[in-house]
Amino acid sequence: MTETKLSVREMQESDIELITQYWLQDDPSFLTGMGVDLSKVPLKGEWIQMLKEQLSQPIEEKKSYCIIWLDGGIPIGHSNVNKIKFGEEAYMHLHLWKISKRKKGFGSDLVRKTLPYFFEKLKLKKLYCEPFALNPAPNKTLEKIGFSFEKEYLTTPGWLNFEQPVKRWVLNREQYERMII
Repeated sequence: MTETKLSVREMQESDIELITQYWLQDDPSFLTGMGVDLSKVPLKGEWIQMLKEQLSQPIEEKKSYCIIWLDGGIPIGHSNVNKIKFGEEAYMHLHLWKISKRKKGFGSDLVRKTLPYFFEKLKLKKLYCEPFALNPAPNKTLEKIGFSFEKEYLTTPGWLNFEQPVKRWVLNREQYERMII
């Protein structure tokens, strides 16, 4: 078994191409399986522009904030938040880019390592995640690390999605602080 050394860091300009490749080159059935409406996926230039804008904004004004997931120093995915209300709440998304890294149990460790960035940098009181209800991996991960299940309902959870059933999970600051002790 290959030993892994998982770590996380804030997105850098050098990550923009990797994130763009993920959205434009991953298997369409995989993207659809996590609730993506393929007709809404932006072109490469639009991705680059959006991600550069994200990097240039002060933390208090960010519309989206991205953490890169690494294995042995090599980027393998990202987690980002959007719908940010600085000092209040945000909505988290989880993305493992490398097929070889999926279904290995890395998600739980990576999300745990990511949480301090979201809670501390954005001064959050609550962090939500609304994965596609029919996508078991993120739902298992969120339950495993201590998010509380709120409800399942039908919605269009983001600008890249089709209408779908989602499971809403929440982690409040008190739960987060108990996790890191």
